[in-house]
Amino acid sequence: MRKANILSDNRVAQELIDKFNQKKAVIGVIGLGYVGLPLAVEKAKSGYKVLGFDIQQKRVDMVNSGINYIGDVVDAELKELVFSGKLEATTDYDRISEVDAVAICVPTPLDKHQQPDISYVEASTREIAKRLHRGMLVVLESTTYPGTTEEVVKPILESTGLVCGRDFFLAFSPERVDPGNKQYNTKNTPKVVGGVTKYCTEVAATMYRNVLEGEVFTVSSPRVAEMEKLLENIFRHVNIALANEMAILCNKMGIDVWEVIEAAKTKPYGFMAFYPGPGLGGHCIPIDPFYLTWKAREYDYHTRLIELAGEINNYMPEYVVERAMKLLNKQKKAMSGSKILLLGVAYKNDIDDIRESPALKVLSLLEEEAALVSYHDPYVPEFTWKGRHYTSVELTEEVVSSADLVIITTGHTVIDYDWVVKHARLVFDTRNATKGVVDTANKVYKL
Repeated sequence: MRKANILSDNRVAQELIDKFNQKKAVIGVIGLGYVGLPLAVEKAKSGYKVLGFDIQQKRVDMVNSGINYIGDVVDAELKELVFSGKLEATTDYDRISEVDAVAICVPTPLDKHQQPDISYVEASTREIAKRLHRGMLVVLESTTYPGTTEEVVKPILESTGLVCGRDFFLAFSPERVDPGNKQYNTKNTPKVVGGVTKYCTEVAATMYRNVLEGEVFTVSSPRVAEMEKLLENIFRHVNIALANEMAILCNKMGIDVWEVIEAAKTKPYGFMAFYPGPGLGGHCIPIDPFYLTWKAREYDYHTRLIELAGEINNYMPEYVVERAMKLLNKQKKAMSGSKILLLGVAYKNDIDDIRESPALKVLSLLEEEAALVSYHDPYVPEFTWKGRHYTSVELTEEVVSSADLVIITTGHTVIDYDWVVKHARLVFDTRNATKGVVDTANKVYKL
């Protein structure tokens, strides 16, 4: 930790740093979803009193009852923190006045024009501004376009008459949540922090150093931290598009793209493996690149590579359905009226998160072609999509054998793919989930 005397000329900053170091600070978290609840739990585990804010009464009631609804949170830890009084949830935003620091962890979706919707960030900031007090830290964690912290959040907070960097402190520190990751979580993932001023940066970094095990890496401004987050996700976005395009070409050439990738992985430098699939899913990669393409127009620049990658990735659900149609045709079956079983609707394996899941897009496209679609997902027993409610079917021999085509859209590791292949008539594997199946009996086709 840096020496405290570098802030000797800002008594307000030093007092807040002392509160963090002595674990006397009360910390608030706005938004108790996939990012906010794990963050609130880690802050409470570190010894701070934590107040979680959410507009959904159901979430608040569950937290206050010690009931967990996020996979990356340990049930027993949540109960212990709640019942010991370290963590409390509320819908009463007036209680923001009780906190010394608050993190904004709300959604930043795209609107129907594929433009950033930061209305949740703005609304949360206005709620904070109503209760903003001297000696308070505000950190935006929601992924957004470069400039949001200084151009949107800061003016709202300074409309109170308090000055950023002198009376209160403001920083951007992007969330890095990978649902289902067994190695890295909120606690041990390195954290990037960029404050509006040097005082803002140091105050925010001190809080995170007292909470997290991972390195806290400081940058020169919120804009750098905002852009860094986008680069992380655009890097994956572009490389996944390359893998998807390779999959399409390899299929046309009669080459197994999965074998190609495994061979390329043997190179110990200059190559990082990315894998094709039925499309992009999750709360970041399908959305974040559009923040930058939108912002780039302000600088009269067209992000050609990013947008082309988006076109390729967005096409994949359609490609999957086209391939499925051809596979059925080979069996002298029409798509219309065919029984199709989707294995998995979560956006990645071994989690229950269906946000932006490509499996849902595949499902819709199949239904548009009048296919009779059912699904099985051990992590998603039911869901509602485009006004229709779906329920997972039991994975029985009758269900599998009666399907004209089984499409593996999520590679959940708890599913016995040897058993599935044995009983299925035809399998289209978009995730390479059947790679360990020895006897495919010429009825397994890969992406």
